[in-house]
Amino acid sequence: MDTDVVVVGAGLAGLVAATELAEAGKSVVLVDQEGPQSLGGQAFWSFGGLFLVDSPEQRRMGVKDSFDLAWQDWLGTAGFDREEDEWPRRWARAYVEFAAGEKRSWLRQKGVRFFPVVGWAERGGYTAEGPGNSVPRFHITWGTGPGVVEPFARALGEAVEAGRIRTLYRHRVDEILTEADSDGTVRASGVAGRVLAPDDSERGTSTNRDEVEDFRIEAGAVVVCSGGLGGNVDAVRRNWPERMGPAPESMVCGVPAHVDGRMLEIARGAGAGLINEDRMWHYTEGLANWDPIWPDHGIRVLPGPSSLWLDAEGRRLPVPLYPGFDSLGTLEHICSTGYDYTWFVLTRKIIEKEFALSGSEQNPDLTGKNVKQVLKRALPGAPDPVAAFMERGEDFVVADTLEELVSGMNAIARGPRLDAGRVRTAVEARDREFTNKFTKDTQVSMIRTSRNYFGDRRIRTAKPHRLLDPKAGPLIAVRLNILTRKTLGGLHTDLGGRVLTPGGEVFPGLFAAGEAAGFGGGGVHGYRSLEGTFLGGCLFSGRQAARGVSEDL
Repeated sequence: MDTDVVVVGAGLAGLVAATELAEAGKSVVLVDQEGPQSLGGQAFWSFGGLFLVDSPEQRRMGVKDSFDLAWQDWLGTAGFDREEDEWPRRWARAYVEFAAGEKRSWLRQKGVRFFPVVGWAERGGYTAEGPGNSVPRFHITWGTGPGVVEPFARALGEAVEAGRIRTLYRHRVDEILTEADSDGTVRASGVAGRVLAPDDSERGTSTNRDEVEDFRIEAGAVVVCSGGLGGNVDAVRRNWPERMGPAPESMVCGVPAHVDGRMLEIARGAGAGLINEDRMWHYTEGLANWDPIWPDHGIRVLPGPSSLWLDAEGRRLPVPLYPGFDSLGTLEHICSTGYDYTWFVLTRKIIEKEFALSGSEQNPDLTGKNVKQVLKRALPGAPDPVAAFMERGEDFVVADTLEELVSGMNAIARGPRLDAGRVRTAVEARDREFTNKFTKDTQVSMIRTSRNYFGDRRIRTAKPHRLLDPKAGPLIAVRLNILTRKTLGGLHTDLGGRVLTPGGEVFPGLFAAGEAAGFGGGGVHGYRSLEGTFLGGCLFSGRQAARGVSEDL
């Protein structure tokens, strides 16, 4: 045997699993098909949001949260309804307990700190038992995604220097090795594949697949932390849920091309069970990146609640499909329209306060931990990355009049021409609801409710105003594309990260964590996410898998 454990994938889940195993005294080989410049995987590119429950940050903002409320929200959002959801449901409860318990203190011990204003993602808009967060829970890491990755990358470096971990970059796994025990039980016994030629391309860009030589690593256990399939549009289409009709014709990619789902099929070929493969998490507010890093690079808008949301024909989206309320419900509705894009109509005042862009590279102030630059967010004017998209992005239209705006929208529409009269009717109807302090329009009510929360009133929700108020202009339209992102299903695992066979039995020696395991159990989120749960799912499932391996070896 070459090592106690081989961990496949050097993203966040793989880093956590490898470093926790090394700390437990195990020898580890960490392999990844990309180079060291991609250490941390998709976590590096993230906004760094983490789901915490009843945190000091929440309490300082006047938010009263609890495990019971968070668990109520998780169940209402996940919608577990399948026989195979038994382990995902157990994972979900364990994760919410982690988020309400030691998660924050564990991260703080490693040096992770949080931005003081807690965000309110996936607000729902349904009943108390329906989807969505009842309260703000989205804690932005100081340093965004790289700030989450850094302590585990540092621990990896220390373990490598101490000889407890060996890293093998540009090693593409093509096979999970198996062997039969004396009683005939088949167990995972290592991995084999091909060494790829060196490639020092920048992080996120496509690298070569030139094969150099074979490799083979025998180990007591294999931990699959290889991520999902969001960069493989063909795989996204194959797994697209039948309940939502055909997959969108046009999509932008929220992750690099190497997020290809290969290891999921390799694990299946070795005898592993996968569940909930039709559950995915794609966003409806995608922009084509004017300065792309990977193919079809898309950036997600993190919107406040005030923009008017229209479908491709200029009709307002139904209740409660407002910006930032229900990603899956909005995606399902868009798919039902027969078109693959929608529109935001908003004003300068709204974009200045309510538009944020997801991604560490789109938030240089938070990523660089620059307090002075962060404070500028409270000043007039759109953040620099947003302003750059307004000027250079292909999805933006800016105009002084509504007729000019609609003309610009029609110039970039992929579908039907918008009728200026229909758009005006929708805009003026919305604007009339701001005449009084009370309204029948639930979006207007939600805007006012949002501003009851100090964090939203201060930096996230614009003061209510009419779209056609000249003082709020110019008018802005944004074409929104479907953006591929996360795999919510995956390798079926127990709470120790042990992979199960299609029959539900433990596959000895094989473990999984992170997105490859549906962030735990093969689908901890069910159908929907409360947000801030993907990085946290990597952290928790990576740690659980390490503990499971340590128990078994």
